Amino acid sequence: MNQTHARIGASVYTSHVPAIGAAIDLGKTGNDYWAPLFKGYEPSKQWMKDHRPDVIFLVYNDHATAFSLDMIPTFAIGCAAQFNPADEGWGARPVPTVIGHPALAAHIAQSVIQQDFDLTIVNKMDVDHGLTVPLSLMCGQPEAWPCPVIPFAVNVVQYPVPSGRRCFELGRAIRRAIESYDEPLNVHIWGTGGMSHQLQGPRAGLINREFDNAFMDRLIADPAGLADVPHIDYVREAGSEGIELVMWLIARGAMADAAGGPAPRVAHRFYHVPASNTAVGHLILEEQQ
Repeated sequence: MNQTHARIGASVYTSHVPAIGAAIDLGKTGNDYWAPLFKGYEPSKQWMKDHRPDVIFLVYNDHATAFSLDMIPTFAIGCAAQFNPADEGWGARPVPTVIGHPALAAHIAQSVIQQDFDLTIVNKMDVDHGLTVPLSLMCGQPEAWPCPVIPFAVNVVQYPVPSGRRCFELGRAIRRAIESYDEPLNVHIWGTGGMSHQLQGPRAGLINREFDNAFMDRLIADPAGLADVPHIDYVREAGSEGIELVMWLIARGAMADAAGGPAPRVAHRFYHVPASNTAVGHLILEEQQ
């Protein structure tokens, strides 16, 4: 039967460390420190070429760039036609402008809000390293990104932040929204941020390999159970910024098995420490057709 509606074909999970973007932009990807990390993404870049989506729905967190601490939406969807790379204090990254998909974004906003999730609709914003670094890791340095991108910003900077369960259920709602869109688009959903890291205080530099790898194990095999992990566990085990991992649960909740369908196939898994003072985790999960 021919596809008549949009569908989710895969989910991608990756850290979005700002120093990774700097290494790419300054031509340092081949030096001794960075080469092992970028080698782990070579299969992913090939996978992107072989599985090019029509749209990427990219879940990330803004780092006080588009949203200051004066106004902090819990969930914000970018509905604009384009999004410029942000100047985070040292000039904008030399990467392509992000082209949006206003029609699908507006449809998702309508559907998800009607499913009782309150979204902030954003018609103009710049996007920072939280969004551009994952694109660089997966796509390299192209003249243009391979497809439109819908930015979806989540507050994991200022408490209170959304629970893992809320994020997982939101992912399920996003899947229903995408599947009700009347155009045969192949959509990939990305969850970014993490893994274990802490940027300040006595535990600055914390990295917990055991927690990170156990998180990825459960993300693959037991996402519904993982959604019930409380915030304090993330902070205790993965550092104050480890809470970013709840964003991965949005992407995972959008996969078919969260709605009773078949489990996804692991296309690639990678873990590396350190990148700056952060652990880097990466997964690609493909829907089983």
